[in-house]
Amino acid sequence: MDMDFEVNMNEYLPLRDVVFNTLRKAILRGELKPGERLMEIQLANKLGVSRTPIREAIRKLELEGLVLMIPRKGAEVAQITEKNMQDVLEVRKALEELSVQLACERITAEQVEEMKMAAEDFRKVLKSGDVTKIAEADVKFHDIIFAATNNQRLITLLNNLREQMYRFRVEYLKQKECYPQLLEEHDKLIALISGGEVEEACELMGCHIDNQASTVSDVIRRDQVEYHR
Repeated sequence: MDMDFEVNMNEYLPLRDVVFNTLRKAILRGELKPGERLMEIQLANKLGVSRTPIREAIRKLELEGLVLMIPRKGAEVAQITEKNMQDVLEVRKALEELSVQLACERITAEQVEEMKMAAEDFRKVLKSGDVTKIAEADVKFHDIIFAATNNQRLITLLNNLREQMYRFRVEYLKQKECYPQLLEEHDKLIALISGGEVEEACELMGCHIDNQASTVSDVIRRDQVEYHR
């Protein structure tokens, strides 16, 4: 088990919740990989806690569908399934197309500049090869579009979906061959949104997410073949 993550203690949260959040983030970011066994003793030693909060966290992760309990084998990180991805990205597509539509009508000049800076930051961080940082830069770019809607209910819905989207975003951003197209899509989105081109911007956002779904589907199929060999 390759564990590059660390626990961040929070005095306002029970230890079991701190451990749960730590393991959940590690799974969503791909630091704990699909199919990887979750060994209670190793995790307890790594995080400097007893086995009890580890066991409680694993139970909660199982309820979220991020962990599977395998008879006579124990807990392991759940595989990413196409159905789960499609369900999440269908919702994301609908919400992000709406956010683009509203952003076209409401975005300010200041927010346009913020989008340009976020796109440039994203371009720079691609060179680092750090998928976590790349994903965070991509999230920042999309967050500016969300903020431009000036619709707090929509922003809340998108934020609630953020963690579920994150796992697929990371898998997509691991595929470096997608970077040129992604950079081009970011630049086009800035031009279309700032120009108020609603129909074209919504179509591009839909294609942006469809491209992600197609790429991650290929990754899932490939990983399933490798997993069952």
